Amino acid sequence: MEQEDVDSGVWVFHGAGGRFASGVFTTRDKAEAWIHQHDLTGVLTRYPMDQGVYDWAQEKQLFQPTKPEHTEAAFIQRFTSGSQEHYHYDPNDIG
Repeated sequence: MEQEDVDSGVWVFHGAGGRFASGVFTTRDKAEAWIHQHDLTGVLTRYPMDQGVYDWAQEKQLFQPTKPEHTEAAFIQRFTSGSQEHYHYDPNDIG
């Protein structure tokens, strides 16, 4: 697996059932080593650095507001994008 440019983002692991992130890593390799070391279940997602996902998605032309509520704080603070690179982990998954 290639080492990605640290400046391109960080990897955030959200453990199953957790309310908050349980780990933040500079590379996917480091994150996966930790996930596998502890047999964790959850989602690993790459987040942009120094930019919110809402702004990132607009910059990449992955999302454009189409309704007035799309520009309100309540929407922006909950915004996530399926276009972010992400991986699901479950040590009990046989597939």
